[in-house]
Amino acid sequence: MTKRLSRAGGRGVAKAAALPVLLLIVLAGAADPQAPPPKQDTGADPFRISVDVALVVLQATVTSRQGGFASDLSQSDFQVFEDGVPQSIRLFKNEDVPVTVGLVVDHSTTMRPKIAEVATAARTFVRSSNPADEMFVVNFNEKVSLGLPSAMRFTDNAVALNQAIVQPTGGQTALYDAIAKALEELRAGSLDKKVLVVVSDGGDNASAHRLPDIMQLAEQSSAIIYTVGIFDEDDPDRNPGVLKRLAQATGGEAFFPARFNEVAVICEGIAKDIRHQYTIGYVPAKPSRDGVHHTIRVTAREKGHGGLTVRTRTRYITGGEPKLDEKAGT
Repeated sequence: MTKRLSRAGGRGVAKAAALPVLLLIVLAGAADPQAPPPKQDTGADPFRISVDVALVVLQATVTSRQGGFASDLSQSDFQVFEDGVPQSIRLFKNEDVPVTVGLVVDHSTTMRPKIAEVATAARTFVRSSNPADEMFVVNFNEKVSLGLPSAMRFTDNAVALNQAIVQPTGGQTALYDAIAKALEELRAGSLDKKVLVVVSDGGDNASAHRLPDIMQLAEQSSAIIYTVGIFDEDDPDRNPGVLKRLAQATGGEAFFPARFNEVAVICEGIAKDIRHQYTIGYVPAKPSRDGVHHTIRVTAREKGHGGLTVRTRTRYITGGEPKLDEKAGT
């Protein structure tokens, strides 16, 4: 599944509604395989990714052994491998770009004593984010609903987002359906970079979709998924493994606070993480048919930094978005 991007003004609005795999961008015309890497844009629109070749585009966070961001690296400091084969980097950016963000919030019965802390964390996340970000809220128990008013699909207003999150709690948990809905909403966003922040215990007892469906959707999306697991040790619905899988597969991170009041600090850290990422694009050395899984590994090294750790998406699936039956989840 592909989309077309142009250099026309605005904030990098994609001309197709559906996102490709990892922003797998295929523009009209054949590309010269010997063409030099595209230069970084220097015009008035610094957020646009606009190239004339088929690219796999990754968002990568690089940290030092001390845990701080390594934000001063150059293209030559990185190596990219797909299925173990070295790839030639064709796109490299190191910018704080605006993001389309979905906040996915569990409102099942087990979240009742925690929802006030979640709302506080959401306000902290908004304050720490890029002012040009566009955000939405997906609330769920056994049902999934959008939190913002119907006339307000996206917003950067902390008050509106707080009102969207502070909703009644109770019922069962349809986590997988909520993530499917949030990934769908991301495709309507006007920004190229997409992020989900999922706050839940990780359990699911009410979804039509299944976990393999959601993992496939995540691997065919460009979205980075961060998860925050809030549960008691004796919570029978907790499933930290699901939250870890979603984060690891998409280049995000999973967090499990020991106390509810730590959620705000975690969300502030997620906002900073999003703002300190490299954009790296490469043209796969070997063409691939639709539906094939590919593994990705990115490394970085630079004098003076010592050991560096790169966190990015670990795999993707070529081709279009999978079509899921809304009732059966298949």
